[in-house]
Amino acid sequence: MSITALRRAARESVAGLPRAFWWLWVSTLINRLGAFVATFMALYLTLDRGYSASYAGLVASLHGLGGVVSSIGAGVMTDRLGRRPTMLIAQVSTAVSVAVLGFMQHPVAIAAVAFVVGAASNASRPAVQAMMADIVRPEDRVRAFSLNYWAINLGFAVSAAGAGFLAEHSYLAGFLGEAVLTLTCAVLVFLRIPESRPVRTPAPGGKSAEPVTGMGTVLRDGRFMGVVGLSFLVSLIFQQGYVGLPVAMGADGFGAADFGLALAVNGVLIVALQIPVTRYIEHRDPRGLLIVSSLLAGYGFGLTAFAGSVAAYALTVCVWTLAEIVNAPTQTGLVVRLSPVHGRGRYQGVYTMSWSVAALIAPLMSGWTIDRFGAEWLWGACAVLGTVAGLGYWLLMRSLPEGTEADAVKGRETAPVPAPAPREAVGA
Repeated sequence: MSITALRRAARESVAGLPRAFWWLWVSTLINRLGAFVATFMALYLTLDRGYSASYAGLVASLHGLGGVVSSIGAGVMTDRLGRRPTMLIAQVSTAVSVAVLGFMQHPVAIAAVAFVVGAASNASRPAVQAMMADIVRPEDRVRAFSLNYWAINLGFAVSAAGAGFLAEHSYLAGFLGEAVLTLTCAVLVFLRIPESRPVRTPAPGGKSAEPVTGMGTVLRDGRFMGVVGLSFLVSLIFQQGYVGLPVAMGADGFGAADFGLALAVNGVLIVALQIPVTRYIEHRDPRGLLIVSSLLAGYGFGLTAFAGSVAAYALTVCVWTLAEIVNAPTQTGLVVRLSPVHGRGRYQGVYTMSWSVAALIAPLMSGWTIDRFGAEWLWGACAVLGTVAGLGYWLLMRSLPEGTEADAVKGRETAPVPAPAPREAVGA
């Protein structure tokens, strides 16, 4: 492909998205530049503090439990209080709790604060995803979610290797660095990103044209809850890149820098391939994409059983990274497709909960399995889970309505009321 064609493809990939989306994109990038706790917590506890893999798994599970607890509440806040206030509360709380975690010494205190960090850091996800659905046109949403995921991994690619070397000298610096960058995100949201929550259109007689979406409505949505369950299985696999993989590499004699380099491949590949792959999958049916990505995730981690060097570990990361590239924007777009406009926060909260529950269970699963049977059994279980998820998507999606937006299919999509202009930064 010529340079001219590459430039044209790049322009087409970013064209047509609103200004508010790009400020949200920047905040995501800054936030991921400081992603330290979720990536290096297991190594911090096992290598630096000398705790067992089981204790590290317990702490990571409490971190995940915090996310489970906050997911539903954050979804309700997103619909009731608004997207922007929910993000501000979540980011400020995350910055404070991460800084506190770096100074904790007692194992009970570490576990308790890790729970708070998990709850705070997860609370912004429903708001971010709902805001993107609000401000981006339906036909551009898969591309927008893909670009946001690209920002997540661009930040991760830059930070993973550097944070790995930083961890060799000072884990505390990593905790404080994440706190500062998360607080920077909150400032950016406050100064630049307007509220986007759609206003209900009143029907004749003064009532809302759309029925109120409560949590009962979400939980009774059979197809959506099926997607949530399958998302949980896939998430359980992907979580092993952050909980099972570092512990297994540590047991094989590799250090934090080695793990950081191997995992950095994940971010680098997503930065390199996310946009061109998205151009390929953007208007394709999500059914086949979700089946293939589930199988790639399961068997990509399954190949880790045969890794014995940093290069071999990096090669397995390449396989399941391709699954991530396809799965993340496709599944997030599907959730929006199945969600009513004024219930997006709740739907995104329940969907986010599937990842949070996986973050709760995956560390216990990996720690228990590695301690008692060895890492090879863990990677075999990942292959089985990927197969089950792929079969589940095939069964569930056979009755999925055709089209690119279920909002259009169900008559749910309405134009949101324009949000007020963003508050300009001081001195801009």
